[in-house]
Amino acid sequence: MKILVTAKRIPDPTQKLKLKDNALDLSAANWQLNQFDEYAVEAALRLTEDAANPAVRQGAVTVLSLGPTDVSTQLRSALAMGADKAIRIEAKDEELDATIVAKALHKIVLRDQPDLVLMGKLAADNEGNDAGQRLAGMLGWPQATFACSIQVVDGGKAVLVGREVDAGVEIKKVRLPAVVTVDLRIIAPKAIQNGRTKADFAYPEGPRYASLKGIRAAKDKPLEQLTLAQLGVSPTIKVKTSKVEMPPARQAGKKVATVAELVSKLHTEAKVI
Repeated sequence: MKILVTAKRIPDPTQKLKLKDNALDLSAANWQLNQFDEYAVEAALRLTEDAANPAVRQGAVTVLSLGPTDVSTQLRSALAMGADKAIRIEAKDEELDATIVAKALHKIVLRDQPDLVLMGKLAADNEGNDAGQRLAGMLGWPQATFACSIQVVDGGKAVLVGREVDAGVEIKKVRLPAVVTVDLRIIAPKAIQNGRTKADFAYPEGPRYASLKGIRAAKDKPLEQLTLAQLGVSPTIKVKTSKVEMPPARQAGKKVATVAELVSKLHTEAKVI
């Protein structure tokens, strides 16, 4: 199975950033791989390996990212985890929106013909949650979103995708090729069933850490460099951020001397009782 995985870089969500010229100042940002995309990489590796012998993979995993040169750091991290190849499409962060990303992915999918495109359900920096859906629409492929489990069936011609919904877990059968966006629970110990790894095998919770051997091997794995122009994609964005504001500062709490005073303030000021 050939799998294409997206790997967006985002600023560290725990880092406190400042505003500059009505936008977030990213000049000192600590960049990292989007958490949901990291989960998608892990899912792709589990889908293409036998857990008893992870070094032998049936299929190939390619990771792709759009961005400036230093995006290569996040791509190398995915290669160190075990992905086989990386693609970087040169673009400035301010030149990208979900439509441009989907168009670029569309071109790569038509060229490389993967069986499955795996993406994080959203990027934690903007929580857009629409690039995967746009890509599926452009390709005319079936899609499944918010996947918490994937099972390969019908001899690799389809997948059963579990989706967490309010009433429990919804199972959808999706014919390949397809686009699947993954949620947090895709990295649960038994969330991936590929037909080769024993069904009762339990992976460690969470994505794997890159080994020293994997880090060394990543330096020699292919990293293809492309531009939007080479793909015939215009960097003209249709959705622009008009304004960015920091949330209001949190007000200090009030101390009360007695339970009676607390109840009174909850009733008269907070109006919650």
